[in-house]
Amino acid sequence: MRALVISGGGSKGAFGGGVAQYLIEELGHSYDMFIGTSTGSLLISHLALGKVQKIKEVYTSVNQSSIFSNCPFTTKKTKNGLEEIGINHFNVIFNFLRGKKTFGDSSNLRQLIRDNFTIQEFNQLKESHKDVVITVSNLSLNSVEYKSLIECSYDDFCDWIWISCNYVPFMSLAQKNGCEYADGGFGSMVPIKEAIDRGATEVDVIVLETEVTYFNRLPSKNVFSLITNLHAFMVDRIEKQNITIGKFAAAHENAIINLYYTPTVLTTNSLIFNKEKMKDWWQKGFAYASQKNQETSEVK
Repeated sequence: MRALVISGGGSKGAFGGGVAQYLIEELGHSYDMFIGTSTGSLLISHLALGKVQKIKEVYTSVNQSSIFSNCPFTTKKTKNGLEEIGINHFNVIFNFLRGKKTFGDSSNLRQLIRDNFTIQEFNQLKESHKDVVITVSNLSLNSVEYKSLIECSYDDFCDWIWISCNYVPFMSLAQKNGCEYADGGFGSMVPIKEAIDRGATEVDVIVLETEVTYFNRLPSKNVFSLITNLHAFMVDRIEKQNITIGKFAAAHENAIINLYYTPTVLTTNSLIFNKEKMKDWWQKGFAYASQKNQETSEVK
């Protein structure tokens, strides 16, 4: 059984989409299972349907307003060309006055998911018998949960995709089934072990971070940049632990893991959705997968 796992990574999901396109269209890989976390969860349903061009169009046309109904921050470029995050005080105060628990609101993303993944496509995917699994973090129970399309209704599945992407406290805090939920990456950034536990014998893993850690963050200028830096640090630790555990599980079960990292630092703030950059990252992901597989073939 072959599985495709795509990690979280916000706007960097465009790079992951390019890698997945090469694996599916050029190498002809057919997957029985798709598991995604955060931005990975946005990709996998269309990839499982073989609708690569459709999800590519979505990823290369979104912007901040496509994701946020109330964006809590502003950005400006530094002299070095990096993006520095600032607080949109009006939007944050407005969100709190509305009784929300987070700085921003990502309701637009929820609607975007439903607009681009229809109930007809959901039913088609169910009939294909492919397992499509979404990773979410249950904050109330301190646990990671994996939601399979096989076990969900259309409405619930769309909710889980949205919930998996909610990078709190900047995006919405979701309440479902009496519990509070947030981004799946807070618990399982790269769910390799889950794929193996579900029976995968070969796993292609797209990791939306560099394999080697680089110093790539500006000093914190305000509370928002401090929180994003802190979140990035924690997620990076979770990611490395997930990969180590995944490798151990693979060795124990005699499974094969093929890892695809981003070769360079794409952005220091993956909550910035710039359609021109994302279009470029998609192409870079495709080219990187092509180069990596050519090098592997030459070694063999």
